[in-house]
Amino acid sequence: MNKISVLQVGKEDLSLQLHIPDNVTWNYVDDLEEATERGYDVCVLSRCVNKEEAYILLKKIRAYTMFVLDSVELKGWTKWIYASRMAKYVDVNSLQTFIDKDIQLFYSYTYGEKFVPQTLSISQSFKGSVFWDGFSGVELEGDYGDDFYQVAYWRYNIPLFKGQTLDLWLEYEKDESVSIELKIEQFEGGSLSSLQNRWIYSEKDLSSIVHLSNDKIDGPVFISLLAKGKGKLKIVGLHDRHSRKEYGSFLPGGIRKVTSKREEVFMYFDPGDMKPPLNVYFSGYKTQEGFEGFYMMRNMGAPFLLISESRLEGGAFYLGDKEYENLIVSGIQDCLKQLGFDNSQLILSGLSMGTFGALYNGCKLRPHAILLGKPLASLGDMANNERISRPGGFPTSLDVLSKNYGDMSLKSIDALNHRFWDLFDQTDWSHTKFIISYMLEDDYDMTAYNRLISHIDDVGVEVIGKGVHGRHNDDTYSIVAWFKKQYDDILKSDFNRGEPDEE
Repeated sequence: MNKISVLQVGKEDLSLQLHIPDNVTWNYVDDLEEATERGYDVCVLSRCVNKEEAYILLKKIRAYTMFVLDSVELKGWTKWIYASRMAKYVDVNSLQTFIDKDIQLFYSYTYGEKFVPQTLSISQSFKGSVFWDGFSGVELEGDYGDDFYQVAYWRYNIPLFKGQTLDLWLEYEKDESVSIELKIEQFEGGSLSSLQNRWIYSEKDLSSIVHLSNDKIDGPVFISLLAKGKGKLKIVGLHDRHSRKEYGSFLPGGIRKVTSKREEVFMYFDPGDMKPPLNVYFSGYKTQEGFEGFYMMRNMGAPFLLISESRLEGGAFYLGDKEYENLIVSGIQDCLKQLGFDNSQLILSGLSMGTFGALYNGCKLRPHAILLGKPLASLGDMANNERISRPGGFPTSLDVLSKNYGDMSLKSIDALNHRFWDLFDQTDWSHTKFIISYMLEDDYDMTAYNRLISHIDDVGVEVIGKGVHGRHNDDTYSIVAWFKKQYDDILKSDFNRGEPDEE
């Protein structure tokens, strides 16, 4: 059972009238100076707060984790912190129900992963054709039979502990003539034969996240895919994540958006102090799923939006069909609207893979600034460099090329390059500044910085650049340190922001 730390601020200790389970640590204070922990998983507010207290709570409490008793009047700074922390209004009875059933979902960590293709095995009974397409998936075609039979399974089991819930999401494509089911079996820990749980999910069930809850003893989970009918079936990927159920994806309040092709993008919005600008950070390449940069962005005090994706291996550079790319742009615009900001109060940023997300979407949003570390722009060249300049260094680049254009020909390499540069050249950058730190001997995209400079035709555009010796994955410390310093500078110089305590 997850350990949960609760901060209660009020005139009386509510734990004296509530039942608090053993896994919950209840920290009651009336004076917030006594709240000495760096942060808490949940906050219960049972009285009004002043400005100083509101800013203390802003630092210590994550958005979407504050619960305000309905006896508290929402006015002044109490209303401000309620909006900033995206709080919920509750009565004491509802609070007890939440503590009993759901508070364990507010754990402090995040975890998610994708089953790698190497762990997927095709059943020996399947006699049709099999084509492996890198991390884009495996394509099957043939006769699966008139009844559901196992067609594939994942060799390595995953643990499912007592009281835990896992979220499962299967990416797949298929002909209408093919039907599938996902079969999941859990064995008792230490046993290879004692089955304690079995779940079978239909295609209708798989249209949304599958919640796998275990109320028995710890034990490993074995997953297989069943199919029937005739035709094509592409198994793209299976994801498992520690669940927060309806409270969010990865983080409390985390938003999951999915296309009709079952492709996901994740967003986490924190209103911060609700003063400009909105800082948007695109996650870089990462095989452990979830958001990146949470503490860095939160410590700035300003509103921020984290964007992440988990396609291919570590991400597919935020490229997709029109439906997928519109989810990202509309998500950013929704946050601007909620804050009452416009595009001149927007900063897009990222490191490595995240730089492409910032640049590509910057073409559509024309923000006040684009802040980049280790920029990647010519994704076709990046894939081509895998063959000679960087053999085996970043094979995901080949998957990105193949996913978007179907092959790895010179024509496709050129098309992938032009997909970005044509859009970049059509954009009016006259109101955007570029702040870029780059590797002088970058072996991913060797020309990114110089090409960006040469393609900015608008007169008077401010560009701040810093080169660091090394290849793409060298000296990340220097890049990140300069990245954070430039963020601080632009917040102070362009938006008159000081430290959160000073505002």
